[in-house]
Amino acid sequence: MNVLGRLTSVDLSEVWKHEANDFTPWLAQEENLAVLSETLGIDLELEAVETAVGPFRADLLCRNISSNARVLIENQLNRTDHSHLGQLLTYASGLEAVTIVWIASSFTEEHRATLDWLNRITDIGFYFFGLEVELWRIENSPAAPKFNIVSKPNDWSKAARNIDEAELSETRAMQQAYWDALHAVLAKVNGPISGNRKPQAQSWMGYSIGRSNIRVNAVMVRWNRKIRSELYLAGPNAKAFFHLLHEQKDMIENELDYPLQWEELPDGQDSRIAVYLDDVDPEDEDDWRRQHEWLASRLNDLHRVFRHRVKTLDVGGWRAGDSAIDRGENAP
Repeated sequence: MNVLGRLTSVDLSEVWKHEANDFTPWLAQEENLAVLSETLGIDLELEAVETAVGPFRADLLCRNISSNARVLIENQLNRTDHSHLGQLLTYASGLEAVTIVWIASSFTEEHRATLDWLNRITDIGFYFFGLEVELWRIENSPAAPKFNIVSKPNDWSKAARNIDEAELSETRAMQQAYWDALHAVLAKVNGPISGNRKPQAQSWMGYSIGRSNIRVNAVMVRWNRKIRSELYLAGPNAKAFFHLLHEQKDMIENELDYPLQWEELPDGQDSRIAVYLDDVDPEDEDDWRRQHEWLASRLNDLHRVFRHRVKTLDVGGWRAGDSAIDRGENAP
């Protein structure tokens, strides 16, 4: 017979001595924020740690990659109290649309009921989550975290889409269904790009790669009968990062075993590095499986070859005129 280990609970103070000095920095790390993202069903991208929101300081400020809405996270390593509840209400009153996540070692029934009440009475655009954090180990293994949702918005799977399917146009309803089906394939292949996402009624879906302003996207180009998977570089450093990555073009494409389209997009601030599947109709539901299997494969490929590269990009390593593109060599 197989010998099974026994789960034992670990006191939080054994791992995190201090909330601000230990737990918050731990949660801000990409691999740990990914655990929270999976629990919530929200793809989170970190923006700031201990940032000012009105008269208080939020432990973590994140963005929901799908909707670009703010997500504020407030932590406690003890039982919930009125002080932290007051801070959450202050955050909500000062922001137009926000998801607020309250993490604690345990919730009182009063505070759990308060979050449930807030989710009932607030307008769409305000969402409140209560999560209890636990630590467990098997025998002498390292302690492993577990988040348990004790309160969430009513009918969250629909509310998080921020849109009523009955009010969608035919095109937007198709887009939402298309990404929903893609996420089922992503979940099945179980790669680094998670399928645990809320589909959006738009022509693209974005996925975190561990650095702000850089994402892996799936895109449908209906008018041109194409779909593409891309690494999208946004923000003021996009051009510098594009050129730095282009210097590794041969190595990257050898790792992928297929070529990429290196699109600097010179008329704008952003750039992208993409691979296309041509002559496809995203509206042809009979062909979705083929399209989604292709997208899932390429999205995970791009995440694999670019993840470690984008994390080490240094804007100081490039000057205009230095790259092969600027010199007219090896143009994309």
